[in-house]
Amino acid sequence: MEMFTEDDNRLSLSEAGASHFARIALDCIHKEYPNKLNQTLESADFLKSPRELHPAFYGCFDWHSSVHGHWMLVKLLTMFEDLPERDEILAGLTESLSADNILGEVAYFDNESGSWERTYGWAWLLQLAMELGEWDDPVGEQLAANLAPLAALIRDRYLEFLPRQDYPVRTGVHPNTAFGLSFALDFARSAGDEELADALVQGALRYYRDDKTCPLSWEPSGEDFLSPCLEEAALMARVLPAAEYRAWLGDFLPGLASPGALAPVSVSDRSDGKIVHLDGLNLSRAWNLYIISNHLGDDQTTALFREWASEHLSASLPHVASEHYEGSHWLASFAVYALTRNR
Repeated sequence: MEMFTEDDNRLSLSEAGASHFARIALDCIHKEYPNKLNQTLESADFLKSPRELHPAFYGCFDWHSSVHGHWMLVKLLTMFEDLPERDEILAGLTESLSADNILGEVAYFDNESGSWERTYGWAWLLQLAMELGEWDDPVGEQLAANLAPLAALIRDRYLEFLPRQDYPVRTGVHPNTAFGLSFALDFARSAGDEELADALVQGALRYYRDDKTCPLSWEPSGEDFLSPCLEEAALMARVLPAAEYRAWLGDFLPGLASPGALAPVSVSDRSDGKIVHLDGLNLSRAWNLYIISNHLGDDQTTALFREWASEHLSASLPHVASEHYEGSHWLASFAVYALTRNR
């Protein structure tokens, strides 16, 4: 099975590869257990099954992984209209994203801590909303309408939270601020939401415009699935004008274009739920390298970054589907997102 094609140092997803990844998500979006709820218990009334608490997004081990599993299924259908799994995917999406189920998710947010899934899960929810909003299909239009109340809630939470967040979170895991701003900004621009887009851009400039000399050599930390330096660089590529961005990047990552400055990370134990995060790091580094390369005027540097992106993809793509649920429940989404940034 030829899962990928390669052209000009760019890996692209084939239909066979899309089917392979779709199967991974289909096998987990309605798999209730094992499950990590990460909830705050205000009383015994909160002790319910995952499906009762999260009628739309109870599968794939945790809420955010379920959300981006659904995003991936939509993305694959927009890329490959005649995918063999199309009917099964449509049935799964329709079951999950019913209007009643989404209202159940809204109710959960209304009763949970305001920091719940901030901002990683928020970002993926808006990515799903964006994909549905851009999908030219009657089913997509209906599912987008169903999801709209939850997307509106998350959108408003960004607007409420950003003025209170004085400092960005620079970790390489879920709360990373640059990641959360990047996906939300993509959604805002796609939806024509100027208020949200302006708040996100101003937040990015406030947090990151004066940053210099990011310590890329300190990465990775032992359980990273995001690169703090590259997430920030990819966010600012979305925010700054091209010429200004190139100058900013030179100050922020002054040695990035040097030979050997960045190499894929090794993963010693894929049965360990934290160590396997490093496969996600290879994949997220790849998508950020593609995004950064698309905002450079230097053909040689652009080619180098795309070559590095392919190297990072090649290091972890063979391990996306494994017997270890610790990685398989989420890595496919990272792979598909990375493979669709190389343009």
